[in-house]
Amino acid sequence: MTARRSALYLGKVMHCRLAPKRHRFRYRVASLLVDLDELADLDRGLRVFSVDRANLFSFHQRDHGPRDGAALKPWVEAVFADQGSAIPGGRVLCFCIPRTLGYAFNPLTVYWGYRADGSLAGVLYEVKNTFGDQHCYFVPAGPDHVPGEPLVQEAEKLLYVSPFFDVAGGYRFRTGEPSDTLGLLIRLVGPDGADRMIATHRAERRALNDSALLATLITHPLNTIKVIAGIHWEALRLWSKKAKFHSRPAPPDDPVSRGTARHTHARPAKAA
Repeated sequence: MTARRSALYLGKVMHCRLAPKRHRFRYRVASLLVDLDELADLDRGLRVFSVDRANLFSFHQRDHGPRDGAALKPWVEAVFADQGSAIPGGRVLCFCIPRTLGYAFNPLTVYWGYRADGSLAGVLYEVKNTFGDQHCYFVPAGPDHVPGEPLVQEAEKLLYVSPFFDVAGGYRFRTGEPSDTLGLLIRLVGPDGADRMIATHRAERRALNDSALLATLITHPLNTIKVIAGIHWEALRLWSKKAKFHSRPAPPDDPVSRGTARHTHARPAKAA
């Protein structure tokens, strides 16, 4: 039997706000890497996990992409094609937080899109806020990308995410491809080029099976609820520090924007 590319990833998320008020927090999270070609296999092969239906753990395609319940992979393929990086016959890996007891909130979902020959075409970053808005940042892998090396990419910030940051500046991503470990580093950079916030997600791969999923109920209790509760708790702490509040503008009309690849061997920023 061919080994699944889908997997469970256990790790920690860190956010460090640098300006104008310094603030930092860290929490553990259990995440899911789904090969979108394996959805039917996962739905049949696991007892406590289902696709597009209720279970202890689940992956619902309507939580992502167009959020209309349609098959997710064709939507991702269409986005890549529209951006000039078509991936016909290639695989798509989706990194997200699974639903637990029917609930999940994904501030960030990451898609890696591969061509039929196995080469990486690009990365799609799907960002959501707590107001129900969503925007996707597509960034090509770049002609100098070396397989296995982290991607260094950037995109203009277009979606209002936190009320304590305005919609200005951009993101700088340093993203590894999924392997035994997975690392994401995102810097929010102001219009002046200075870092405003640094976020990291570092995780280790585990086999995706019923026993591993059930173990997360002990090792990562309230996994999905903790994410949304943590967002509001940290917002309250920032408010208590008298951080400036920014009103929410309308989301961008275009659901997808394009970023650029930078040199893949640039040195990463150090988390404060």
